[in-house]
Amino acid sequence: MKNHLFNLISSVIAFYIPLQIALFTDLILVRNLVILIFCIQWISFVPAYIFQTEKFYDLTGSLTYLSIILSTIYITGSESIADYIIVSCVAVWAIRLGSFLFMRIHKAGEDRRFRSIKPNFTRFLMTWTLQGMWVSMCLLCVLTALSSYDGIIINPIFFIGLFIFVFGFVVEVIADHQKTVFRKDVANKDKFISTGLWSLSRHPNYFGEILLWSGIAVMSLSSLEGLQYITLISPLFVYLLLVYVSGVRILENQGLKKWGHLESYKKYLNTTPRLFFKLFN
Repeated sequence: MKNHLFNLISSVIAFYIPLQIALFTDLILVRNLVILIFCIQWISFVPAYIFQTEKFYDLTGSLTYLSIILSTIYITGSESIADYIIVSCVAVWAIRLGSFLFMRIHKAGEDRRFRSIKPNFTRFLMTWTLQGMWVSMCLLCVLTALSSYDGIIINPIFFIGLFIFVFGFVVEVIADHQKTVFRKDVANKDKFISTGLWSLSRHPNYFGEILLWSGIAVMSLSSLEGLQYITLISPLFVYLLLVYVSGVRILENQGLKKWGHLESYKKYLNTTPRLFFKLFN
């Protein structure tokens, strides 16, 4: 009973935080889009729970990004090049990541993280609600900027943000590709990757993810005013989510259980930064 109550309270909090930030923007469109983001997750949760499947969980998240960002530029009727550039950045990222994660789970047959989650109604619901929070928190700054009177403003800050996004996106794509190739080689079965970008960081893909959302925030910066600057919390949210909630924390624990007894892995942990790139040997 206590666990169910905790899950429900967590779901309410996960919905309340981005909704409250959306209200701070004083833009009705942003508020409505945040509500729509959560509705998409909750509607998708119903068949996922009935059929006890997580196979379209990541895909739903990516499609939510895509549909919301395209809906925003359609509703605003923008013809600004800057607006289309930032929308294209989010769209390309969403399509790439969504297809990558979907194909990965399709080949694996399941996402093992969900084995104990799926049978628990409130816990599974919380997971879908947290995805709504993830989408909302990441998109809040760009939705606010697109919905503002001037839209995305082109200036030197915009191009700095665009460079950060492109760099982060390239890092993430290369890191994912290197790990996929490494795993396909049967000679690397039960081994950990420490080559390529993975020699500079233990989680270069997550480093790229944090960078690209930082770029989106910087590109949106000049269009914000007053309390709307709160929406720039998105890169910090991504960092906290990947490092302390999912991603890094889980993978580090799994790595210690699997390779913690190996001297080579201990050396890798001691000489390779957890997230940010190692600049010098």
